[in-house]
Amino acid sequence: MEILDATIITPAIPLIAHSFEVDPLDVNLAITAYLVTVAVLIPVSGWMSDRFGTRRVFIAAIALFTLASVGCAASMSLTMLVAMRVVQGIGGALMVPVGRLLVLRSTEKRDLVRAIALLTWPALAAPVIAPVLGGAVATYGSWRWIFIANIPLGIVGFLFALKLIHGKGSSNAAPLDWRGLAALGTGIAAALIAMEGIRVQGTNWAHVAIGGAVAAVALTVAVRHLLRHRYPLVELRVLRVPTLRITVSGGSLYRLVITAVPFLLPLQFQLAFGWTPIVAGSLVAALFAGNIAIKPFTTPLMRRYGIRRVLLINGGLSVGCFALLATLTASTPVALIAVILFLSGALRSTGFTAYNSLAFSDVEAAELAHANTLNAAVQELAAGVGIAVAAVLLGLFAPISHSTGDAYAWTYLTLGLLIGLTLIETLRLPKEAGDAVARQPPSD
Repeated sequence: MEILDATIITPAIPLIAHSFEVDPLDVNLAITAYLVTVAVLIPVSGWMSDRFGTRRVFIAAIALFTLASVGCAASMSLTMLVAMRVVQGIGGALMVPVGRLLVLRSTEKRDLVRAIALLTWPALAAPVIAPVLGGAVATYGSWRWIFIANIPLGIVGFLFALKLIHGKGSSNAAPLDWRGLAALGTGIAAALIAMEGIRVQGTNWAHVAIGGAVAAVALTVAVRHLLRHRYPLVELRVLRVPTLRITVSGGSLYRLVITAVPFLLPLQFQLAFGWTPIVAGSLVAALFAGNIAIKPFTTPLMRRYGIRRVLLINGGLSVGCFALLATLTASTPVALIAVILFLSGALRSTGFTAYNSLAFSDVEAAELAHANTLNAAVQELAAGVGIAVAAVLLGLFAPISHSTGDAYAWTYLTLGLLIGLTLIETLRLPKEAGDAVARQPPSD
């Protein structure tokens, strides 16, 4: 439900913009606000699960997410839509990490790669369905039905949670780090506001500078506080594990860049190529079809060649794939576009699986909760920032390009250079990195 909601909105961005009489790039705030809210509040979900129990938190999260979907569908302005997306983000932050942590705690390291792959499978269906469904709804109905689709899913999820989820809270749970939450939230929100303030025309650079300065100060204060506090909101000391640290740095940059692609493609297909939302959504589905097609092979590839080699080859091919994306025009054969997007999706899935497996390969069992919280929060934040970065790049290149298509080409090339930087971090990994989870045969 969460991934469907995050993906289905992209084909309808131009229609939402027209409905609210705003620029299409402004609508990316509705996507970014959701992802950043999830990133900020994921650490709180761990504390709430310990304090109130996974059952209560999970059920409440589904209910909140579903009710916020009703609010999104009823939104009368972009401001209201963004506010409702923030409420949805609160629900999303309380849903996803709980399930992942339960899997991590109950799985031996030799089975971790397989467990993560199985955990990923159900979520892969949503991105394949979402662009087509979103495009069809936007073409033949109203964009508001995009959010109404969450309601039956929410009801089903709520009923399953009542039946399957257990876990009571503990009165001995550590106190919530309110100062850490306030500092992190302020820093991330200020950074987002600064980035969103950059426009093709009429940028108020004073506001951008103030937002950037507030973000720098708040995040610096947050880091100092988290390193000193007895019960920090996010335990940064787990970054002493090299594989986790490189996953957080290189893996986050990888996710930042890759997440920008499904945001850019529907805009390009509709605004630059003049295609309908359903055609645009159907082609974007090819990208996520690549995700599913490669999935049965990602675990064998890591077991055969090791995570480091898989990341190096995947990173190099990803750079080349962004170069191919930069060549797309309205006259490019649709079949060729589908093949390129399918390849991009396969590389995307391989990279995500490799980084997710590497993240916890050397983390001790006692620190899994902290590592999971930190990694999940950074991943969500990277996804939100990636969309904002894509919008900023597109806005910067638009006035200096000969055509709208050229602006997208330069954006893809810049993103390709950024993903190339992940290879530097990967080269720092020892050859045996991740062998604790990748090279061991699964138990019977």
